[in-house]
Amino acid sequence: MITKVLQNNEYRKLQEEQVKDQLMTLVGLVDTFSITANVNSISFNPDLSDDIKKNFSQYTLFSLANYTFESIMLHDDNISFEAGFGEENIGSVVTIPYIAIFQIIIDESILFINPSATMVIKKEKELDQQQRSLNAFKMNAKNKNLID
Repeated sequence: MITKVLQNNEYRKLQEEQVKDQLMTLVGLVDTFSITANVNSISFNPDLSDDIKKNFSQYTLFSLANYTFESIMLHDDNISFEAGFGEENIGSVVTIPYIAIFQIIIDESILFINPSATMVIKKEKELDQQQRSLNAFKMNAKNKNLID
């Protein structure tokens, strides 16, 4: 029964709006907070190396403070921010759909929980994998005329 609720489009839209509203309010109230998000739906630009990604758990914690906090951008469907990763502090823009944010945390206390984030967003992940496969196919000069 819970899966039916969490996968219901109307319920997911409600959760997405609540996450967005929470974040919009927090950005004006505090100067630091953390979120955990379903890593299956997160994108990084530039993409991070597999060595860095392998250290992420399914629900990865992001601390939004200092420059990372200042770089927050709230879009219609997602939040993005710049963060550094690994020992070299490799910079990347992190983009997280609101629906994929599992928790919002302030001072080590959970402020908000979004149970819909526990459901893998398969469609987006499958499309991403298809696009990567297509890009790899296009990289071969012999295949270029087959696609264009």
